[in-house]
Amino acid sequence: MTTKIKKKRWKAIDLYSGVGGWALGLRLAGVDVVSSYEHWGVANETNFKNNHHQAQTVDIRRLELADLPNDIDIVVGSPPCTQFSYSNRGGGGDLVDGLKDVIQFLSIVEHLKPRVWAMENVPRMAGIIEAELEEGGALHRFSKLGIKTRVLNLANFGVPQRRMRCIAGNFDFELLEAYKEKTIPLTLGKVIAALGEENVIDPLFGIKIPNFELRDHIEEAPLNDEEVRINRAAKTTHTVYNAMSFPDRLDRPVRTITATCTRVSRESIVVETNEIPKKIRRLTVRERASLQGFPITFQFYADRYSDKLRMVGNAIPPAFTYFLAHALIKTPVESVLSLVDAGKDLKCPSPPAADAAPDRAGSKYSENRRFRFAIPSLQLKSGVRFELVNRIEYSPIAWGVDFYFGTSKSIIALSLNDGLLERAKKLFSSEVLEQLNFAMEDLDSFMQTADITGMQRIWSHRGPGVTAPFMLLDQLDSAGRCLNAVLSAHEFSTQFALGEIIRSEFGDDRALKLPGLAKLARNAPLVVGGIFVGATVNSYLNRANTCFKKARGLAH
Repeated sequence: MTTKIKKKRWKAIDLYSGVGGWALGLRLAGVDVVSSYEHWGVANETNFKNNHHQAQTVDIRRLELADLPNDIDIVVGSPPCTQFSYSNRGGGGDLVDGLKDVIQFLSIVEHLKPRVWAMENVPRMAGIIEAELEEGGALHRFSKLGIKTRVLNLANFGVPQRRMRCIAGNFDFELLEAYKEKTIPLTLGKVIAALGEENVIDPLFGIKIPNFELRDHIEEAPLNDEEVRINRAAKTTHTVYNAMSFPDRLDRPVRTITATCTRVSRESIVVETNEIPKKIRRLTVRERASLQGFPITFQFYADRYSDKLRMVGNAIPPAFTYFLAHALIKTPVESVLSLVDAGKDLKCPSPPAADAAPDRAGSKYSENRRFRFAIPSLQLKSGVRFELVNRIEYSPIAWGVDFYFGTSKSIIALSLNDGLLERAKKLFSSEVLEQLNFAMEDLDSFMQTADITGMQRIWSHRGPGVTAPFMLLDQLDSAGRCLNAVLSAHEFSTQFALGEIIRSEFGDDRALKLPGLAKLARNAPLVVGGIFVGATVNSYLNRANTCFKKARGLAH
């Protein structure tokens, strides 16, 4: 009689574990997660209840190496990315501080000497690691760990999201890449449709539950008109970043799910409702979670809606870590089960998480609520734009049109005032000026009756008024298109006029050194048209502000 020897299971620990995106993927691949380590207690509760292993609330920077378990085969984790992310800090984070977590992670790897390890972070981390591994770099002492990095699009591994991530480790990346054939591409539309069925079939894991058992699938109220306007502007007319779809396209994987976003932010994912007429809404927590690669049975234990959004957005998708776990334990491609087969026994923890009340539209804002929006017809990307702004540093708050050009590293402002307008008029023939005046008739009529003093009151939702800021922005947009059309028929004289305007404002010597002049020259009709529009409107706005100040002085 022969005795069958039971195969020893791999053992892992998870650092900076969040809600357990690593742990779930490892568990589905047959790896035992001995312990997870995370500083956010609410995330640890979610990890423990879903993954059924020890989840310690601890500051990992202060974690004593002697307190770690022994005989560990795998170390994984996702050190905080805030200091490295371009989206969170525009690339201006404290890299020295951020590297402390990376150093601590690698120190633990060095101490435990696991068979394999893997670390996840934002794409920028790949270049940082490579640079810091060089002699004299902050990570040079870890060169012997065999660190390799690769930036991967997680959409290629069955996650219905275009999520670019840097994966670092000492495992077989080519084997991981080979698992792509085991995945099924999914789109935003397919995920939303699947979660909307009466009997829900998990779009990733194939789990079946009735819709009423879904948690965190409460739709927010649709965006109101103001929120739609702000959200659309952030996505389609941003002055620096590339344009996005509005609403988000349903026929492809979704954009990156973020941890923090508001109802009007550029990062928020928005889709049309099923209502007639259609409205715009943000995604539910459950939709975000499925797009982030979590099964519909996974529960997020938090009281606050914002905490649930943070949990989902900060997580590494378990639909991806499942395949990465198989690469760590060197599973042959033909032996890797699909997500549907691997997750067929997943159950909802008991008790399930309570739903959190979704965010609502702001009913009242600060009296000093800021307004800064580019005029759509008068902006050229790379920061070149005319924009309507409120100057909250003034008392009372003043409104105006600003013009900026140059480069991202050298922004130049041109003051749009009466003096500039008069000089600009002298550079064109009476025939062209007549055409320009005709093109601005609607704008002039609007400004003569506009209630400028009530715009801030309307914008901060603190009282009634006649003229809303977006009404003025629309008038500026329309006038910009009209003047651009007129001046495009006089391109040579408009380029000459622009050159004279720049020289008169900055002087001959400085004008020749200004950045971005070639771009201005190529778009002279738009720029000069914007100067006419902005300077004309600023004249009205300045007079209104002066009258308001005098009225307040008399009242006191």
